Amino acid sequence: MIVNNLVIVSDLHCGCQGGLCPPGGAKLDQGGRYTPSACQEAMWAWWCEFWHEWLPEAGHGEPFAVVVNGDAIDGCHHGTTHQISHNLSDQASIAYEVLAPIREQATHFYLVRGTEAHTGKSGEEEEKLGARLACVKDPLGNYSRQEVSMLVGNNCRVNCMHHIGTAGSSAYESSAILKELIEAYVNAGTWGREPYDVVVRSHRHTYMSIDRPSHKGYAISLTTPGWQAKTPFAYKVAGSRQATPHFGGVLIRQGDHDFYRRAFVRSIDPPPDEVLDCLVTP
Repeated sequence: MIVNNLVIVSDLHCGCQGGLCPPGGAKLDQGGRYTPSACQEAMWAWWCEFWHEWLPEAGHGEPFAVVVNGDAIDGCHHGTTHQISHNLSDQASIAYEVLAPIREQATHFYLVRGTEAHTGKSGEEEEKLGARLACVKDPLGNYSRQEVSMLVGNNCRVNCMHHIGTAGSSAYESSAILKELIEAYVNAGTWGREPYDVVVRSHRHTYMSIDRPSHKGYAISLTTPGWQAKTPFAYKVAGSRQATPHFGGVLIRQGDHDFYRRAFVRSIDPPPDEVLDCLVTP
């Protein structure tokens, strides 16, 4: 059976207080329970909307494959204390609870390795999660991988990897995205291979897509939205301090005449303005 729909989500950062968390919260190793924040509850509502309302319409109710494009868990990184738990088994249990229902619906389920700071050297924690989810194995027998390429429908070649360069200014946000597409074409041309039609990267937690004319009509390079609210670390990074995070996912679909992409993107409002009322006392 040819599958015409490929769904890509990324950067769930399960285990972070700003990451994706089921509404029932998370059971911890010593018997306690974490209660999700209001922001996490809003994120979960969008997660459900994405899979249960948006995707059936965008994918025409047809079967779909899934790529989780890195950073499924948050890990213990950069000396932060922003995690729900520093016990990685707690974080993996949250990610499994989030992803297992989607795994049951997908025709194929792939797990791409993200950042070592989040998921361990060589993506060791994602490999454990991938085995638990029974993801599609790579040619070496691994349940997670550094990249995955596939044919969507009968005409659309898609390549997914997690990492991409970031930008310190919104004016240059598109530069690295276009660069990924150009480098893919250069590499294909160098060795006489068929180029990818769609290049998918993540890591930035923001959605952006660029189309360029090609022999098939156009080629696409994009970055996926994530599923993590702003963390204390984000406030230190140029380019993300003032940005509001994107939540959502991307669909690559082979239609009747050509392939195309659709994106589901949601965002939260910044903090409200403080009212300077002279009657307010400390």
